[in-house]
Amino acid sequence: METKAVLHGVRLSAQKGRLAADMIRGKPVEQALNILTFSPKKSSKIVKKVLESAIANAEHNDGADVDELKVKTIHVEKASSLRRFDARAKGRGVQIEKQTCHIYVTVGN
Repeated sequence: METKAVLHGVRLSAQKGRLAADMIRGKPVEQALNILTFSPKKSSKIVKKVLESAIANAEHNDGADVDELKVKTIHVEKASSLRRFDARAKGRGVQIEKQTCHIYVTVGN
C-alpha cells in the first residue's frame, strides 16, 4: 500500500529541494519529520509539509498505521521558471529567472 502527496509550483529551486529530499529518502516517517524539523534549510520546511500531507492521506484514505510508514520515494522536479527583468545602465534590462519545482512524496509500509 502506497499513498502519495504532490506539491506543484513551489518557489524553490529543484537543486535546493533535492538536498532536503535526499536526507529523508527511505527513512521511517517519524525519523524523517525529526530530520526536517531541525534542519535550517528553507527547503526542509516545504518538504516537511508535503510529507505531513502524505502521512495524513495514508491515515485518512487508506487507514494506514502511522508508526509503520516509511518514505518510499521522494523526488523533486524542475518546473517552469518565472521570468522577471532587472533594470541596468543605459536603458537596458537583464532577465532574471526565478526557479520553481514540483515535489512528489510516496509513503508506504
